[in-house]
Amino acid sequence: MNSNKYKHIPLDGWAGLKQNFSVDAMSGLMVFMLALPLSIGIAKASDFPVIYGLITAIVGGVVVSFFSGSLLSIKGPAAGLIVIASGAVAAFGQENKILGWQFTLGAIVVAGLFQILFGLLKFGKFSDYFPGAAIHGMLAAIGIIIMSKQIHNLLGIDPALLKGKEPLELIMMIPSSIMHENAHLTEIGLACLAVLVLLSYIKNQHIKKVPPPMIVLAIAIPLGLVLHIKTDGEISNFALVNVGNILDVVKAKPINVDFGGITANPGVFVQYVILFALIGSIESLLTVKAIDGMDPYRRKSNPNKDLLAIGIGNTVSGILGGLPMISEVARSSANVINGAKTRWANFFHGLFLLLALIFAVPFINLIPNAALAAMLIFVGFKLAHPKEFKHMWHVGKDQFAIFLLTVIITLSTDLLIGVVSGIVLEVIINFYHGASFS
Repeated sequence: MNSNKYKHIPLDGWAGLKQNFSVDAMSGLMVFMLALPLSIGIAKASDFPVIYGLITAIVGGVVVSFFSGSLLSIKGPAAGLIVIASGAVAAFGQENKILGWQFTLGAIVVAGLFQILFGLLKFGKFSDYFPGAAIHGMLAAIGIIIMSKQIHNLLGIDPALLKGKEPLELIMMIPSSIMHENAHLTEIGLACLAVLVLLSYIKNQHIKKVPPPMIVLAIAIPLGLVLHIKTDGEISNFALVNVGNILDVVKAKPINVDFGGITANPGVFVQYVILFALIGSIESLLTVKAIDGMDPYRRKSNPNKDLLAIGIGNTVSGILGGLPMISEVARSSANVINGAKTRWANFFHGLFLLLALIFAVPFINLIPNAALAAMLIFVGFKLAHPKEFKHMWHVGKDQFAIFLLTVIITLSTDLLIGVVSGIVLEVIINFYHGASFS
């Protein structure tokens, strides 16, 4: 490659680490500050032990970066899989939440093995054929579901009162939660939400380089201390994050994983393996494609290799007790914006999370859960933004119908039925318009 077009492309591998150490380490640090609170929040919303949100992100950075087919994407837990993960825990653990988590880990490991197979069979190319309207509808529904639960958490409602509630039930409960809100937690949550909204309108490039979640934590933690929420007997058991001890994770090794769901409830097990493998793969492939468009060097990712990497990551994460992971779009975008050059930025983001888990747990345990709820509400709103509905309407009435059906069916039943409904309607519409399926 002697062409000038290629001479400035950053090196990969160990040579790339030496060449781009400072810029990739700095980008990894910035992404770490974004990933820390989000990984914790996603774990809580998924009904997983909080520490395993960080474990997932650490695996996504420290392990998966060596296998990834995408140089700039960040691997870790994602808001888009909250609904699936929490649904699996609830479905498997109706009487025993810990067992539900352990059965869910078994489904994640099996799904990871399928994703490895997808990569080996070069299924990455099929991402171009998945109906866009159904994908947008799925993401909008996920956004609504996230908000439907996190609004109650922001208002300081005891999470035990929300257990087992469906999205439409949670939406109907909002007026009651407003009437019974905890004033201090609501103040923290609303302050954090207001900061996130305000920051989204600020155009100053220097301010925009600071991860908004870090600004939120800089406000929320002092507020929590001033308002004494740690010692408030009414809310002290759920007001703050409780990460736990990484030594417990080391001692646990792989014993948390339980494949008993295969025999205990095979229908549910198969359903969630399909959801983790299919939805996670689609979201990852879409993210990789989007990040390729942002790459200033116009490098093209290998989608099949990235599916393989995600599969390895999910297999390892599930064995260690972690959440499902994908190539996550918000953190990947931040990685590009902060000047990352190679896969080492993803590695450094995971390394900094590992160091935080070893040395900064007392600080992490000061984070109010209302602040995490505010972050997730903001993420959910972006997924289900009114602009999404408006955009799909302008794309065409047929596509809007697919989009809307996917949203409605997902909210009324579950994610798998919703997505399948959207795909079926897409096929019917194409058949009606005379499309050829040969």
